[in-house]
Amino acid sequence: MTMGEREPTSSLVLPVILRPIFTQLERRDVGAAQSLRSAILKSEQNNPGFCYDLVATIVRRADLNVNLNEAVLRLQGNITEPDLNEYRLTRTEEPFQELNRKSVALKVILSRIPDEITDRKTFLETIKEIASAIKKLLDVVNEIGSFIPGVTGKQAVEQRKKEFVKYSKKFSTTLKEYFKEGQPNAVFISALFLIRQTNQIMLTVKSKCE
Repeated sequence: MTMGEREPTSSLVLPVILRPIFTQLERRDVGAAQSLRSAILKSEQNNPGFCYDLVATIVRRADLNVNLNEAVLRLQGNITEPDLNEYRLTRTEEPFQELNRKSVALKVILSRIPDEITDRKTFLETIKEIASAIKKLLDVVNEIGSFIPGVTGKQAVEQRKKEFVKYSKKFSTTLKEYFKEGQPNAVFISALFLIRQTNQIMLTVKSKCE
């Protein structure tokens, strides 16, 4: 896997694969789960990509035939409410709650791609849903602009929005290439980039408004 392919997957392994595991472990042994969570979070902070390498090593040693891009994309649709908190806004004003809903909706639709990409008719309908979800997300981000204090905060959110638009356009280009060349992994990677950028929007809005 090239660095370009690894980049979005690497950033999503912790929230999509490992954090739900920590949540399940806490139901059995809170102390052990919290110690494990703390150790892994510290390792990831000190060595970005540690979580990806950990999961990739486990998959390799178990001799599993798993495409991590596809796996992470699928699992994104199974994230439970407690594991969404990192990317959830707590402000009660409707635009903020609507951004919570729209960001989750987009990621759930994107997570369906691995199951639907081989059915052309179904996949074309999914693409329409994705385009609509992207537009709705951007509309809400624009609406939230008036709530963001200070020039610096507004600029930060605007920059995230521009990055999101850039990756949305890349996703569209990747889809066109897929229908010519039939390489699904490129679509998985592009979808993961969109998920990562959606998360970045949520984190930036959260840091500037809460």
